[in-house]
Amino acid sequence: MERRDLVGGGLAAGMASLIAAGEADAAGQDRDAVEISRAVNELRRAIEANYTNPWTRVAQIREQQRIWMRTAQKFPDFMEIGLGVWEGLYDWHVRFQQPINVTRMADGRYAMSFMFTTLILRPDFDLNYVGPPFDNERRTGQP
Repeated sequence: MERRDLVGGGLAAGMASLIAAGEADAAGQDRDAVEISRAVNELRRAIEANYTNPWTRVAQIREQQRIWMRTAQKFPDFMEIGLGVWEGLYDWHVRFQQPINVTRMADGRYAMSFMFTTLILRPDFDLNYVGPPFDNERRTGQP
């Protein structure tokens, strides 16, 4: 018997045993894959349950803007929002890589531009507060 036959035969036998063992383990791997898939889905559900969708905040503001647009034929100049809405909009800007234009007003409050409207942060109001829109006349006290 030549050395080539011994090495080749050993290699072939080893490969055959790996293939046979692989087929036997395939059923076990399928079960593992199903368990991993379930664990990933449970993790995704837990994250979604604790994550506030920034689109919800955007939808609240857009609805108020639509109402104003129908009556005044223009976007409102200002809206006051709570801290939760503010953070949701900030996250929306970050997630969709939109420029964030935040400034501090003369009275010390924070303001953010969003779709032609300046949103004024009102941390003293409810977290989910979205106030009625208003124009510059209301802010300055003009009629």
